[in-house]
Amino acid sequence: MTTPQVLAFAILAAMMALFVWGRLRYDMVAVLALLAGVAAGIVPTDKAFSGFSDDIVIIVGSALIVSAAVARSGVIETALRPIAPWLTTPSIQIFMLTAVVAALSGFVKNIGALAMMMPVAFQLARKTGTPPSAMLMPMAFGSLLGGIVTLVGTSPNIIVSRVREEILGTPFSMFDFAPVGVLLAIGGVAFLAFGWRLLPERKGAATMDAAFNLEDYTTEVLVPQESEFDGKSVKDLETLGEGEVEVLAILGRPGRNSQPNGNTKLRSGDTIILRGEPAALERVVGAAKLTLGSDKVRKETDTPTDDVGVMEAIVTPDSALVGTSASRMRLYDHYQVDLLAVSRAGRRISRQLRSVRLLEGDVILLRGDLKAMPEALGELRLLPLAERGLALGRGRRSFVPVLILAVAMLLVALHLVPVALAFFASAALIVLFKAISLREAYDAVEWPILVMLGALIPLSDSLRTTGGTDVIANWLTAVAGALPPIGTLSLIMIAAMAVTPFLNNAATVLVMGPIAATFATSLGLSPDPFLMAVAIGAACDFLTPIGHQSNTLVMGAGGYRFTDYWKLGLPLSVYVVLAGVPLIALFWPLAPR
Repeated sequence: MTTPQVLAFAILAAMMALFVWGRLRYDMVAVLALLAGVAAGIVPTDKAFSGFSDDIVIIVGSALIVSAAVARSGVIETALRPIAPWLTTPSIQIFMLTAVVAALSGFVKNIGALAMMMPVAFQLARKTGTPPSAMLMPMAFGSLLGGIVTLVGTSPNIIVSRVREEILGTPFSMFDFAPVGVLLAIGGVAFLAFGWRLLPERKGAATMDAAFNLEDYTTEVLVPQESEFDGKSVKDLETLGEGEVEVLAILGRPGRNSQPNGNTKLRSGDTIILRGEPAALERVVGAAKLTLGSDKVRKETDTPTDDVGVMEAIVTPDSALVGTSASRMRLYDHYQVDLLAVSRAGRRISRQLRSVRLLEGDVILLRGDLKAMPEALGELRLLPLAERGLALGRGRRSFVPVLILAVAMLLVALHLVPVALAFFASAALIVLFKAISLREAYDAVEWPILVMLGALIPLSDSLRTTGGTDVIANWLTAVAGALPPIGTLSLIMIAAMAVTPFLNNAATVLVMGPIAATFATSLGLSPDPFLMAVAIGAACDFLTPIGHQSNTLVMGAGGYRFTDYWKLGLPLSVYVVLAGVPLIALFWPLAPR
């Protein structure tokens, strides 16, 4: 081997060792590896930062924003509501949740699809008693299976498409992965619907809601003229909340200030006092097109919409709010914050919030300029609580993100717009139409992942430019000399699966993709099936919680241990190899075309 090749392999080996060591975060490891590559001379200085302008970085970042907006819209919860009564057994629940996650993962980032459905899983767990640990890992694995169906479902597909473009001149198209991916995903979801029994029952980590152990919030809403609930009953509104929201009172008309019964009709202009969990209240307010009580008196300010947010706080004994109300304090006029809801242990609140006398120990939900909020809380002697990501009071644009995503996918499928441009434009339009705020959009982007990708792209390219991929391909050729073509394809997929838990799936494809293509060419075979094998092998990491963010995301919430993953993941990995290799060979012939 030449000196540049030795240096390339040494840096790669050191990088993998640091990934396994785990004391440095993966993005820092990638940055150090890039700097080492530049110092060693295997990455030209003028190419050191070329990875940050690569289409991969744009697609992954934009896809995360789109995923967050779809999750925020509530469309998924609305779509699942009609079938909720049929989800009676754990197997049916897991099958449905996993299937939905898998289907969504084909069109939004798989970790985004999982994040959308996790609240639904917890809601089902509360209602039916199914342990969340039985649901979450199958859902995470389902997100990985669904991600292999389309080009944008997972990072490995995007990266392997780029490798193909460099080698053959044309990338994979949007649905080139679908014939193999759909069949693998169907079989995998069917297995998970029964295989979840291999998992031990675990107690998930305590959520922030459980840690606070708050009583339900009480909030005030208005029935506007355009609401479809004008003329419907109280029971209809409570049904929309799936038993998690209660109508305490209807104000504004004579004789209607007492607790109404289920048959009481709602009318436009009614002021309703609702009680429930913040997530359930937000869902009902959005779905019924109700207006928060504070919105009708809120004044226009110069505060940008993106800087407006929601915070929780406790009324301390020293607070000026003790014994008085928001209207008497002129809370918005003096402090530029709205009172959205109140949580009070052991008490029912059945009057307008602005006239409620606040007590020591009340937990209140305030909306205002997030930059000025800390100062306002300090002046009011309110104790802020840890952030819980509450959405009440932020509004929804239910179908906007889904419509924008559908148009983008159509344009990509018709080859009218490149994938990177389609997703970048989708993210921009979603923010423009206020389906998600600019602040939330920036929060949705996983910057460490983008930094890792940007740093590893030029480094992985150094393996090709130094001839390192040819060296590894020659080694693999020697090992696979006695194997038939289908055996060599299996070898590549298993190698990608074995490396992914330690190297990260995106990094695995960046390293293994060029090697697999060179290996196939040296054997006189088509590189396409081998690139597909790398993409599927790297995307299907079911053995550890560290190889993919979806696995990591459910670890704490499900209370899983490191060793729990292989109990369900090993048989699923065997299935992917046994079914995936023949399917790849069927749809992507090994012989050169």
